[in-house]
Amino acid sequence: MRIVFMGTPDFAVPSLRALASHGYEIAGVFTQPDRPAGRGKKLKPSPVKAAAEELNLPIFQPAKIKTPEGVQRLRELAPECIIVVAYGQLLSKEILNLPLKGCINVHASLLPSYRGAAPIHWAIINGEKRTGVTTMLMDEGLDTGGTLLKREIVISQDATMGEIHNQLADLGGDLLVETLRELEQESLIPIPQSGNSNYAPLLNREHERLDWTRPAIELHNKIRGLNPWPGAFGVFREENFKVWRSSVFSSQMAEQKGNSFEDLNPDPGQIIEVLEDGLLVQTGEGILRIFEVQPAGKRSMSARDFLNGRHGQVGEKFI
Repeated sequence: MRIVFMGTPDFAVPSLRALASHGYEIAGVFTQPDRPAGRGKKLKPSPVKAAAEELNLPIFQPAKIKTPEGVQRLRELAPECIIVVAYGQLLSKEILNLPLKGCINVHASLLPSYRGAAPIHWAIINGEKRTGVTTMLMDEGLDTGGTLLKREIVISQDATMGEIHNQLADLGGDLLVETLRELEQESLIPIPQSGNSNYAPLLNREHERLDWTRPAIELHNKIRGLNPWPGAFGVFREENFKVWRSSVFSSQMAEQKGNSFEDLNPDPGQIIEVLEDGLLVQTGEGILRIFEVQPAGKRSMSARDFLNGRHGQVGEKFI
């Protein structure tokens, strides 16, 4: 089968490599233009471009795929199928109708749940116990096309976005190959999406801020859901700091220590104890144990070292 591949970030790379390793004819790889990165703002290729160069595949980087020039280029490549994995551009109806076998998308959720740009982040932030990958026959809607195959994984209570991202990226490559095999055998029929759906929007700065009035479990889910990018942050003495690792300090743990902290009547965000491996912080409901933080512009460090380095005291507050 002759294929055009469209993708940009790390998540798409295992799918591209899976196609190449299984002998599919890849007529071209479309990816976003190189972007400035780092302090020097030097142009940096996307992870998909780097992988395509390694695989000696033709690379195309149109600023907009929907222009007449972009559509003409696709016609010249004459794909039987277009594969889209986190490309970052919407396809026009003209492009969707171009390949004989349609446009297949690999999406990092169990559709119709978590349509949109950040499905892995939001699944973890919302405390989901399971997620997965769906292959879908694309239509003009946002992740609304008929589903083809799905695979599910469990999200452990301490799993980070980065860990689940890597699992789903690899799973997506395997599922894509399985999808194409069944399409070639004409044994796969798209199933219209039904049931409850929700949206996983792009993250903004407000999504990243820790609101200490929220329950400890919500804060823990946000911290791991934003690790390793973009990071959840709090403020201490007007200094921003990111929190990378945490856990919920249960009432059973407090009882084992012989201290329920109820007599302190602490406010949300208040530091109530310094431990050998971190800090205990009161939240709107329960206690959050913080292990690892990173001040703005500095290296990651233990939460205890962060507080000690600022001569912080029990009773001070994060905001």
